[in-house]
Amino acid sequence: MASGTKSLLGHVCVVTGASRGIGKGIALQLSEAGATVYITARHRETLERAAAEVQGRGGKCVPVVCDSTREEEVAALFERVRREHAGRLDVLVNSAFSAVTTLSKEIGVPFWESEASLWDQINNAGLRGNYFCTVYAARLMVPAGRGLIVIVSSPGGLRYMFDVPYGVGKAACDRLAADCGVELRPFGVACVSLWPGLVRTELLLQQAENVEKIFTDLPERLTKAESPEVSGKCVVALASDPQVMRHSGKVVLSPDLARLYGFKDVDGREVYNYISVRDTLTELMPKLSFLFWFIPRFITFPKWALALYSSKFAIYPPIQPADFKPAKKD
Repeated sequence: MASGTKSLLGHVCVVTGASRGIGKGIALQLSEAGATVYITARHRETLERAAAEVQGRGGKCVPVVCDSTREEEVAALFERVRREHAGRLDVLVNSAFSAVTTLSKEIGVPFWESEASLWDQINNAGLRGNYFCTVYAARLMVPAGRGLIVIVSSPGGLRYMFDVPYGVGKAACDRLAADCGVELRPFGVACVSLWPGLVRTELLLQQAENVEKIFTDLPERLTKAESPEVSGKCVVALASDPQVMRHSGKVVLSPDLARLYGFKDVDGREVYNYISVRDTLTELMPKLSFLFWFIPRFITFPKWALALYSSKFAIYPPIQPADFKPAKKD
């Protein structure tokens, strides 16, 4: 998709948690594509600064102070969209997440030593709020017979990452997209879960010292990390795709979408393929990296292998007849 094309001119979009980070990156790209973008956050000052930046990309930006965990505020947001655009809503992106700083401080602390309220800090906005917004967006999209809902998730939904509430919340986000996809499919509304790679957000850079507790090679990883606008390019590509329903109910990865739709990061670099066979083997066995250089980076681990890796089912050895002994007779 050519950069600068107004592929979403006339589209109406809502992006939650868009005052910074991935949410702002998505709003910037939607605006650049010509869309009208409603952006939300809890704090007006940072929201309005982001809105000015988003507006400068060419679309129209409407900042709305909204706490995604409060149903009445979510309902008011979507009622405003309905009223101002005659019921039209083309894209919802659920990217609100309020626990980045908390997560970085809790890294390495076992769940039983953390405050039980950590669950709410991580999942009130990042899961409960996603559901509220998805419900109200669907009420506009279903009658129109079209629309796209994107839930920003992460590989933490597949494997342990950061802490227990984070992983459970991300796995639930993936399931939310899958199950909403089932019910929305007959009405032409797509719902996907988006997994960015490591993203160079403002907060990640600020909290780098804490994050290095689990990623000891963080400085090297940051050289490969995505800008926040890669996720925006993913959303624009999906929203512009007349065959977007092929993705509905699925987890989609930023490097896969970059290859499929032919885009690069805003600095012109390829989007780092974090499930590349070559790079994964090199990370696991750095001393043998010379053996892997010839594997093309576009070759990835198949998704079925990832699913097997995360299998929740216990595997037992086959039961042999000898394992069963006849009951003793009295």
